[in-house]
Amino acid sequence: MALGLLLAPFSANADNVTVTVSNSDDVQRQELVEVPVSDVYAKLGIKQGESFIVKNSLGQQVAYQVSYDGKLLIDASVRPRGTADFTIMPGTPKPMKTFVTGRQYPERVDDIAWENDRTAYRVYGPALQRTGEQAFGIDVWVKNTPDLEVEKRYATELSNHPKIQELKQAGKTEEALEMEQETTYHFDHGYGLDCYKVGPTLGCGAPALMSGDDMILPYCYNTYKILDNGPFRFTVQLDYNPFTVGDDKNVVEHRIISCDKGSNFCKMTVWYEGLTKPCDMAAGLVIHSEDTQSLVFGKNYVLYADPTDNPTKQNFQIYVGVLFPNGVKATKKMMYDTPSNGNAGHGVGVITYQPNEKYTYYFGSAWSKNDVRTLNEWKLRSEETLKALQTPLKVSIK
Repeated sequence: MALGLLLAPFSANADNVTVTVSNSDDVQRQELVEVPVSDVYAKLGIKQGESFIVKNSLGQQVAYQVSYDGKLLIDASVRPRGTADFTIMPGTPKPMKTFVTGRQYPERVDDIAWENDRTAYRVYGPALQRTGEQAFGIDVWVKNTPDLEVEKRYATELSNHPKIQELKQAGKTEEALEMEQETTYHFDHGYGLDCYKVGPTLGCGAPALMSGDDMILPYCYNTYKILDNGPFRFTVQLDYNPFTVGDDKNVVEHRIISCDKGSNFCKMTVWYEGLTKPCDMAAGLVIHSEDTQSLVFGKNYVLYADPTDNPTKQNFQIYVGVLFPNGVKATKKMMYDTPSNGNAGHGVGVITYQPNEKYTYYFGSAWSKNDVRTLNEWKLRSEETLKALQTPLKVSIK
């Protein structure tokens, strides 16, 4: 989240640094705060990259992360109209628990998947595009555990494919089905599952430039670079293949996506090279044919209760949303004349994208079997997240 920073005058080579986080809201706040780590090094009189310890007001060591762009990340809990102090001093920190992580999975057609303590996501890569399968947008993997378990899902699913095929070829259909049901990540084994349909859509939160009333849907990423990988934030840069927009024949999309501990939303910053004039851009959510009504449109958000890939048997909902704290010119439904493969259209926010602009918005999800039980709860959480983005916690250092 964007944070206001109040800098107090530095004295050279202090024994410790105090960071104070202030909450001007009337509600409890729990989120990552950012401190320029260069200020910490300067105040303590230590070299960049040297280790240090962060303690809370009780004197306990707390985990932290230094991000790729030079921010010290601290997980702050602050009472309404209250403050929280942290003390930073030279030293070697204790091992830190990882809450957020991700990687590329070349063993699964170049997926890049990441997760935090609430949910998981993935985007599709060049190996999948070469197969001809059309999976364009961002996928959601629901969880009901704070533990990291995407790695386990992939390992269990992929390691059992050969055994299942052997059983099928041997005519042991029932045994093959039983093993598949016990190991597939498309079934819930007590920790969540993959039951969100993407296909040739935006999925949950992807962007797309517009040509008239039509979206120019992105395909799979071309190259990637993981910039942060826990314990509190995962950040990846994705670069896409050139495509044509009007007279511009070599437009390249770039995205930086980050996911923080404790948040239902990921941050998306998108920009386009090779675009010479303004163009409408949409970002949003696929609407599935099984439920085209469970949408909520605000002036700067779109929310949807997705019915899953098998509503009558799953009997739960996936709550997805896109937030636009910097505003949009419209939020709306864009429905297909003829639904295809269960995809009925999109709920989107639309902006007029200016060449070379970096536009930031947020996309995210929750699950009715985890921490958000209803669409009304999801609306409340989304609105409170927007308010927090627009009124950030204040951070001072002395």
